[in-house]
Amino acid sequence: MNEVVIYTDGACRGNPGPGGWGALLRSGVHEKSISGYEPATTNNRMELTAALMALRALKSPSRVVLWTDSEYLRKGMSEWLPGWQARGWKTAAKQPVKNADIWQALIVAAEPHVVDWRWVKGHAGDPGNEAVDKLATEAIDTGLAR
Repeated sequence: MNEVVIYTDGACRGNPGPGGWGALLRSGVHEKSISGYEPATTNNRMELTAALMALRALKSPSRVVLWTDSEYLRKGMSEWLPGWQARGWKTAAKQPVKNADIWQALIVAAEPHVVDWRWVKGHAGDPGNEAVDKLATEAIDTGLAR
């Protein structure tokens, strides 16, 4: 199995508002940056989308360490999912899970891989996190300039 390190981040100008996401994928000497823009979204949707698109970009089953500054994403994928699924995509408070469409797509995208979901403090100088923060905000700038 390939070993891949992924950094992801999402950003939003206003919440909701125009948003962007960025991901950096590293495997050995190879590195790839991807990003995207949504004209009307939320920060959480962009955080989830960054991870989704990064996992979809992998060409073969891989052992992945995925770094995110979003506890929502990390805890959702590593702690909350089984409960949501058991309750028919309802929270413990019996409310519909927000962003269920992206969570469900993330499950499918993560399935062929072994993913270690890790948290990194945002805006604290971590080079990978800073790089994807820049990708996400540049995606917003580019999208708004169109």
